[in-house]
Amino acid sequence: MTKRPTVSKGKRRSAARLAAVQALYQLDIAGGVAEAVVGEFNRYRFGGELDGQQLVMADPALFGELVLGVTQDREEIDARLRSVLEGKWDFSSLELLMQEILRAAAFEILKRPDIDPPLSISEYVDLTKSFFDKREPALVNGILDRLARDARPGDMGDRSSGRSTETK
Repeated sequence: MTKRPTVSKGKRRSAARLAAVQALYQLDIAGGVAEAVVGEFNRYRFGGELDGQQLVMADPALFGELVLGVTQDREEIDARLRSVLEGKWDFSSLELLMQEILRAAAFEILKRPDIDPPLSISEYVDLTKSFFDKREPALVNGILDRLARDARPGDMGDRSSGRSTETK
């Protein structure tokens, strides 16, 4: 039996964020029950192999909380995102994948006070870069920055010095 390499907590959380966005997208496209999709991902998609490469084992607790939390609090999350976008963009006109990225990030910012918003923003901007290569990463950064400054201003650090309260 081969021993799996040790993966940092940060990489496991990054994998959970990616998987959560994929699961949310799957739920919107194919329908289904969030709990069943979480179970499917936990059983069949985490820690497996793809094209000969070992996949990172995602943090199952964060993954489940993101998918179930976004599903449960979707109306509140969408309303908060719409309020940040007011006058600039129409949330429903954004690509579905962008909406899912923003929903998962917004859930983290609004409901996970133990995770610093600058870290969440950075993670979701990087995730956006995996799918988009034009203006979308900057758009996600701007939207999430406004949301975090509105919802958790004390956790956003001093913008002028380039320093934040970020921790991993």
